Amino acid sequence: MSYSRSIILIPTLNEKENLKNLIPAIFNLIPEISVLVVDDNSIDGTQELVEKLKQNYGNLFILTRTSDHGYGRSSIDGFKWALEKSYEFLVTMDADFSHDFNVVPLLINELKNSDIVIGSRYVKGGGVKNWNFFRKTLSKFANFYVGTILRLSVTDATAGFNAYRITALKKLNLNKINSEGYSFLVELKYRLYQAGCTFTEHPILFSERREGQSKMSSKIIWEAIKIPWKLILRD
Repeated sequence: MSYSRSIILIPTLNEKENLKNLIPAIFNLIPEISVLVVDDNSIDGTQELVEKLKQNYGNLFILTRTSDHGYGRSSIDGFKWALEKSYEFLVTMDADFSHDFNVVPLLINELKNSDIVIGSRYVKGGGVKNWNFFRKTLSKFANFYVGTILRLSVTDATAGFNAYRITALKKLNLNKINSEGYSFLVELKYRLYQAGCTFTEHPILFSERREGQSKMSSKIIWEAIKIPWKLILRD
């Protein structure tokens, strides 16, 4: 399968130390793929690094955001950017190596049979690495909680390592998705499910970030807890 019509979307905030290794690794594995870094105006030199790497990789792009910061808004802006091009498939992943870039071709290949492929920690063969018992339990409960309330037939609604058919994203009004963090990932899957899209889950091993600080906060956790009820009441 040719990956020239595929693009990887990587939202970033101060991820220079990870990107300097991740971007070359991605292009060494899949030279013909495109990569879009959507950066929330980092102050660690992320933008300068990407501009320098662009000299070596013609399919590397950066979208710098100076306002309305956050994972959800960054992802939406990246989707809109990609939808204006001629891509067929889009993959979202984190910059911190918690998502194994070697799995990207497998996710894209499975789009032959589904509209969305979730890199899932909770199907057979998947898992997490370097998490304590409390964090594992909280994550599993959150996914059970969200799936039960929204009646989603997936085990990992909060997964951020996903592959999409562009045609599926075009079914949504992206301007109406306003959530952040994990709740954005839940709302996006819920809206795609409502639009009649089909899902497949591919097992992955999720690893803790290599460099930098986690963007997780109590605000993000509470928003994820509230989002199923918000979506139901809004509908």
